[in-house]
Amino acid sequence: MKLFDGGRAPNPRRVRVFLAEKGIEVPLAPVDMSAMEHRGGEITARNPLQRLPVLELDDGTVICESVAICRYFEELHPEPALFGRGALGKALVEMWQRRMELNLLTPVSQAFRHVHPAMKDWEVPQIPEWGEANKPKAVEFLRLLDAELAGREFVAGDEYSIADITGLIALDFMKPARIQVPDELANVLRWRAAISSRPSAAA
Repeated sequence: MKLFDGGRAPNPRRVRVFLAEKGIEVPLAPVDMSAMEHRGGEITARNPLQRLPVLELDDGTVICESVAICRYFEELHPEPALFGRGALGKALVEMWQRRMELNLLTPVSQAFRHVHPAMKDWEVPQIPEWGEANKPKAVEFLRLLDAELAGREFVAGDEYSIADITGLIALDFMKPARIQVPDELANVLRWRAAISSRPSAAA
């Protein structure tokens, strides 16, 4: 088994944080995304979408997409439960994971990909207006999240989950996307400090 990893890119890091929370070690095959190695033959043969991360099992089976990879390891190592417990717990984690991905990580990613000069050869055509339009969308969702976090410790309840991991990745990615968390969002800032202080955040 090996994990083709893209360094500090959001989705590869999301898997590494997940694995760190589980205490699972998987051999990494580093891929230099800045040198466009993810568009080379080795990755393309395993993932025609040319995206990372890519997990290759010992029998040659390939699993792509970060959350799918995380789900695979959740089934193999159910504790700690990062996709929720029981029917309701799993549904709430799924709901918030989906919300964090679509309403926070996606607009942050779009802002970065369409505004940052380093992405001009990646996002063709790069549309700066679209990037700028996504910045307030991310902040608007954080305001909603701030109200939700007034009543619980983590995004989907009282236990840390994949939804918090996605949030951590999105919040850290806001810096290169040049989006600020408003100072008045005290609950978001409290939660951010808590999840950032976990040892897994350094993965």
